[in-house]
Amino acid sequence: MVQLVERLHRHFLDVLRTELRRVGNEEINAVQALLLFNIGQEDVVIRDLRDRGYYHGSNVSYNIKKLTELGYLTQERSPHDRRATRLSLTDKGFAISRVVGELQQVLVQNLKRHNVTDDSLRTAFGTLEHLERTWTDYIRYGPN
Repeated sequence: MVQLVERLHRHFLDVLRTELRRVGNEEINAVQALLLFNIGQEDVVIRDLRDRGYYHGSNVSYNIKKLTELGYLTQERSPHDRRATRLSLTDKGFAISRVVGELQQVLVQNLKRHNVTDDSLRTAFGTLEHLERTWTDYIRYGPN
């Protein structure tokens, strides 16, 4: 299961890299595009991205710095907590976020053409959520 999850993630990054090239964007990588998508419409605090488990320490810091330098993100210090930096997408960032969202819709349609039903997708999603919860509980509470 672990190997499959890792492989699927790598394959999705490959698909995303291919899509970025198709739309003429070779300025950012697939991980950075996914980061933009996960920020989406919200203003997000960097710490929240890490806490959600999407990204790890220095990797997220590097990618945020790079995306800001390239004009995909803006950063603003929180007026209430000077340690917190809020991120929001620029128009350029929203354009990439839309590319990722549209790609996901195309991939879902491709699955449906191969007779993958909404019910089977919901079941797979539920199973993966249970797997995540099991691993998270193990980290927090041990092997009980």
